[in-house]
Amino acid sequence: MSTLYRQLRKSFEDNKNEPGAADFYYGEMEMRRHDRTDTTRAERGLLRGYWMLSGYGLRASRALGWLAAAMLITIALLMGFGLPKDDPKQEATGTVPPGGGKVTFEIDKDHPQNPTGNRFTGERFEKVLNATLNSVVFRSSGQDLTTAGTYIEMGSRVTEPVLLGLAVLAVRNRVKR
Repeated sequence: MSTLYRQLRKSFEDNKNEPGAADFYYGEMEMRRHDRTDTTRAERGLLRGYWMLSGYGLRASRALGWLAAAMLITIALLMGFGLPKDDPKQEATGTVPPGGGKVTFEIDKDHPQNPTGNRFTGERFEKVLNATLNSVVFRSSGQDLTTAGTYIEMGSRVTEPVLLGLAVLAVRNRVKR
């Protein structure tokens, strides 16, 4: 059945009817997602995820909703587990040889400690929001994070740009029609 939808979609694309082609594209993808004979289980799983996250690249609101949800989850996780109790301070220690001469300094930074007490404050929210917004565009915030926070940021630096890309794809498809 998906072959028929594909042929109809191709016909609409050849006639420069983008809205009609998009409708048949959605139908083609639905047929592929539900087809248990020609489509492998892995492909059906990928199609199901593509459908859930962005409606096959045609539903911008769905992709933006998932992006907003992912960002809120990142903010909550970073506020709860990712930011250290205090910003680690740099400490410089040095020795001055008797009679003067060359001074050597060793600069060290404490390891970030997990927070205790009130984790959800305005100051912590501002730091976490900055880190989350940077993670959407593959950038590191430069914020000192705990070990858990580092892993949370890495996960968001993978998922959030993908969701943003799906939203951009859906908007592009909508504008193109």
